[in-house]
Amino acid sequence: MKSINKVMFLMVAMMFVAVPMFAQGGGTSAAGGNQWVPVTAGFAMAIASGLCALGQGKAIGSAVEGMARNPAAANNIRGALILGLALIESLALFTFAMIFAKVS
Repeated sequence: MKSINKVMFLMVAMMFVAVPMFAQGGGTSAAGGNQWVPVTAGFAMAIASGLCALGQGKAIGSAVEGMARNPAAANNIRGALILGLALIESLALFTFAMIFAKVS
């Protein structure tokens, strides 16, 4: 119990020490404040696209497995699959729209 108290105290002390690091500098951010926006936009699109691909692969694999186990429910599974794929793909499209609005 004593070591947990020490760790908690150390964490709180580190938070108070780190606060001045995040203070805004005087005038340096005005000149080059938007230089990292395209880079972070590219990373955001890459992460969103990768997660969409993983989600779509998992959804299609599960739907095919469900259709193989119960062929009578194939039409219902197919409808749910198409709806799910549309919602998954909307993540990438919304990310693309936000990036286009921010970078332009």
